[in-house]
Amino acid sequence: MSKRYCLALDLKSDSALIAEYERYHQKIWPEITRSIVESGIEDMEIYRHGTRLFMILQVSDDFSFDAKAKADASNPKVQEWENLMWKFQQPLANAKPGEKWLLMDRIFKLEK
Repeated sequence: MSKRYCLALDLKSDSALIAEYERYHQKIWPEITRSIVESGIEDMEIYRHGTRLFMILQVSDDFSFDAKAKADASNPKVQEWENLMWKFQQPLANAKPGEKWLLMDRIFKLEK
């Protein structure tokens, strides 16, 4: 049984930067794909509306945000990617210092 998480983040309000950000995500670096898969993320999608990004993660039962963060912190290529992406991103208004993607609370689920 896998789990699903939804996260949000904003982009800077600059159409050229947004276009460049999307180009990077059309073909992410292979080291980034590897780090995502090795962490237990089974599927990942990012959607955009204006400057708001919405990420959906489908993860294995043994996935841990803490373990992913620890692995990312020790991976120079992931750190290079994250620093590059910060050129385009900006934290949500309620983010704590250093926070990027924030978990969203599910408020509805269709029950049949």
